[in-house]
Amino acid sequence: MAQSRRVEPERQKRPRPPLDEDALERMALFYVGRYATTRAKLRTYLDRKLRERGWKGAERPPIDPIVERLSGLGYVDDNAFASARAESLGRRGYGERRIAQALSAAGIDEEDAAEAREQARSNAWGAALRFAERKRIGPYAAATPDRAARDKAFASMARAGHSVEVIRRVLDSAPGEIPECDSF
Repeated sequence: MAQSRRVEPERQKRPRPPLDEDALERMALFYVGRYATTRAKLRTYLDRKLRERGWKGAERPPIDPIVERLSGLGYVDDNAFASARAESLGRRGYGERRIAQALSAAGIDEEDAAEAREQARSNAWGAALRFAERKRIGPYAAATPDRAARDKAFASMARAGHSVEVIRRVLDSAPGEIPECDSF
């Protein structure tokens, strides 16, 4: 026999009070303490919280001064974020173009991304081989692929951000024969 239970009427959520400068600062500190972030992502987060809860003061909310202060204290470091993201994507086998897109999407400007892009450029061959190994293509394939499989592998590596020269070199290698790195 099924038990009947009493259904409570839906509780009304109390509206949260609008933010003031102290609450905004606490939210920013909590966010940077929990997540690796960039100045742009922190700014977007604070904007979203202000849209959700509103602003208590008459003057403009101090988002930019808070972001710059946390950046000055080292809690937000776009250069370190860019290097870590580039290294992570490179380990997964992504190429320079895909890494540059990820950094741009994170709101990192060219100046902060320059070192990470150079790192991705210097590790292009290793990243391409890691990607080929993960996808079992090129020298890591079980057999020489037919034309359709080669086109599919080419497209996959292109979407991963590798250059045409690197892709051709990886896919031209016979299964089991891992080519040595040359300059590109």
